[in-house]
Amino acid sequence: MSAPSVDNDPSVYLVADVAVARSARERGVHRLSLPEIADAAVSHGVRTVQLRAKGLPEDEAEELVRALAPATEGRALLLLNDFTAAARRLRRAGVPLDGVHIGQTDGSPLEVRELLGPDAVIGLSAEAPEHFEAIARLPKGTVDAVGIGAVRATTSKADAPAPIGFEGLARAAARAAGLGLDAVAIGGLAAGDAAAVLEAGAQGMAVVSAICAAEDPGAASAALRRDWDAALSSAAARRPAPPRG
Repeated sequence: MSAPSVDNDPSVYLVADVAVARSARERGVHRLSLPEIADAAVSHGVRTVQLRAKGLPEDEAEELVRALAPATEGRALLLLNDFTAAARRLRRAGVPLDGVHIGQTDGSPLEVRELLGPDAVIGLSAEAPEHFEAIARLPKGTVDAVGIGAVRATTSKADAPAPIGFEGLARAAARAAGLGLDAVAIGGLAAGDAAAVLEAGAQGMAVVSAICAAEDPGAASAALRRDWDAALSSAAARRPAPPRG
């Protein structure tokens, strides 16, 4: 097991969803496989890729990680949604998988940290105050980032929680900041939302359909990157200058 080969940058974050990508391909929206989508996305500015393989057998999820790894190695973080035992095997085998993202019902974050070791990146879905209260009771460093949403209604996840809006995102992001955690917004987001995500206090914006179901996933990723960078520059320009000594 090894530390991530690139910086942890959640700014433009792809949830590479097997079902969403397959549906888009079957409908003729694009002809790309999931590894090809990931490669196009990373080549155009995505800095974190999370494989979401709900419903797949564990061995097939492992094979997909192996297929995705060449697209991300040295260029972006690669995370696996759930499948923590598979993540441990892959990392022990030298596959450049940086960590996992887990939900509230996917086991104890502390047990996942113990399983994957101190160098793994561990993300956790968290929205409600009690979620953050539970994180606060964990040893520092157990969790690296929280995924907050759904910001808007989304069809890419069957069990997505009710939308919390940008006000709900801001409340949750403030709780994350108080614990020293990155906050990644997710749920119905697309190019044009970066300014609102940043204003709410999140450090990243995760998308599913905006890339996986786009006609040109590379161009869609580039648009998300431009939107994020422009919003970040605009926010920096609005900050007051530090007082002169």
